[in-house]
Amino acid sequence: MAKKLSEEKLQAERQRLKLMWEYENQYAACANICGIDEAGRGPLAGPVVAGAAILPADCEILFLNDSKKLSEKRRDELFGEIKEKCVAWSVGIVGPGRIDEINILQATYEAMRQAIGKLSVEPELLLNDAVTIPGVFIGQVPIVKGDAKSVSIAAASILAKVTRDQMMVQYDQLFPGYGFARHKGYGTAAHIAAIKELGPCPIHRSTFIKNFI
Repeated sequence: MAKKLSEEKLQAERQRLKLMWEYENQYAACANICGIDEAGRGPLAGPVVAGAAILPADCEILFLNDSKKLSEKRRDELFGEIKEKCVAWSVGIVGPGRIDEINILQATYEAMRQAIGKLSVEPELLLNDAVTIPGVFIGQVPIVKGDAKSVSIAAASILAKVTRDQMMVQYDQLFPGYGFARHKGYGTAAHIAAIKELGPCPIHRSTFIKNFI
């Protein structure tokens, strides 16, 4: 990617990333700082997915940012680069049935605990996007809008978002007619109209769609 940028733009991007290393540098005494973020709290269908990412201190991943600020193409490119360069990474996935059973907030925490537990390297500190995860005995730093402020959280947000989007594309093949590949389960007008016409399918969250059926 660096070769495609002018020297001026490359320096500007590196300066932006330098600022995003603030939290990691602030806690540099801790080994294996891990960013945590989720994707899929709001949709009417599909799982909630949490990402966990531990980046090496000398890591440079150009354009790393909050997944919501990136194009789908850019996210897909970064997804591979993040996995390649991470010290360790993982995702946790909690499905719609469990979301209905324990509510979306608790399901999000469960997905985050899964992601932490699946890491091949144990972190000493978690940088979380705005939450403190219960039941985790590792130091935590909740950072409001952390996915736009911390490289580790940004990496975790991309891992979670791309993993979930890929799952929703696969679900679109299993449950045609709802448009999951387009809206990824979010409550668009077309999605709500499809629910009213076709009824719910197995990946819909019953507690989220009760007003539409």
